[in-house]
Amino acid sequence: MATLDDLPLRDDLRGKKPYGAPMLPVRYALNVNENTHPVPSVVRAAIRDSLSQALENINRYPDREFTALREALAEYASLNHHGEPLGAEMVWAANGSNEVLQHVLQAFGGPGRSVLGFPPTYSMHPIIAESTGTTWLEGSRLDDFSLTPESVVADIREHTPDLVFLCAPNNPTGTPVSLETIEAAYDATTGVVLVDEAYVEFLPEGTPSASDLLPGRERLVVSRTMSKAFAFAGARVGYLLADPAVIDAMRLVRLPYHLSALTQAAAVAALAHRDVMLQMVADIRGQRDRLLRELPLLGYTPCYSEANFVLFGGVSNPHETFEKLLEKDILVRDVGIPHHLRVTAGTEEETSYFLAQLATLNR
Repeated sequence: MATLDDLPLRDDLRGKKPYGAPMLPVRYALNVNENTHPVPSVVRAAIRDSLSQALENINRYPDREFTALREALAEYASLNHHGEPLGAEMVWAANGSNEVLQHVLQAFGGPGRSVLGFPPTYSMHPIIAESTGTTWLEGSRLDDFSLTPESVVADIREHTPDLVFLCAPNNPTGTPVSLETIEAAYDATTGVVLVDEAYVEFLPEGTPSASDLLPGRERLVVSRTMSKAFAFAGARVGYLLADPAVIDAMRLVRLPYHLSALTQAAAVAALAHRDVMLQMVADIRGQRDRLLRELPLLGYTPCYSEANFVLFGGVSNPHETFEKLLEKDILVRDVGIPHHLRVTAGTEEETSYFLAQLATLNR
């Protein structure tokens, strides 16, 4: 059988590895920051009805502009937005936030251009950059994984990137990013600043979002997803908020009809029941905060998190601990940070089982 070495692959892709979070049949899958709560039955019923209606015209192409979905997302995003409501003309959606990021890099990155990120950060950022031919540049974080306006500006001035990616809160560390840091980054570059807010719903109540900075900043892009808080990981719906000119740029690079009619129908139905869907968020925040409280009692050092997961240090052998937890039907994530592992904040029962089994292991 042939291998990649036998194919005329792009030279810049040789030696690269694809995204590869383990997908193993375990009872407690706490490794990829999913919302482990099931979608409520009333919402599942509404989605089924919406899909049934969409099937009536499945022989036709879907709405290329996904108008109803953009309107629903704009209404939802305006709920916790400080300032004028966000209009549908400021919304773009795609197959998960990964495709949103790909569209942004296709439009504003590419060969001869660069994007600055701040590792450790979302592992798909450099992968998507490389797949679009965009040079990935690395900035620095403080010892506690935080960023400051001064540190970000220093890295921007050193590298002069075409794009800057900030993850707020950061994955895999859960570290928040202040609006002052985002403003400083924007003012320090003439390029696009993208703020990846995949976990925005898990921020403490009342915390401002990067969307509050959008007015007057046409180069600012805020990326989000329905995978986490909405328990919609399998539906693949991500979106961005930006100046309408950015939305026009997205149209230049998207594939025709990139959002299926079924995806649009399911997402609109879920957003119509957002109050029910988001009742899970308070539970998840509670389990995250419980992990932050109880992991130190077991001798570990969790990093402060405002996401739906906790990165914890003090793990003498992460691979061995990962394997021992796997033997107990628990899947966590080794993100490659020495002496650290990451665990998703799941249900109360999942968190209790994880903590109880972790307590039986030698650190």
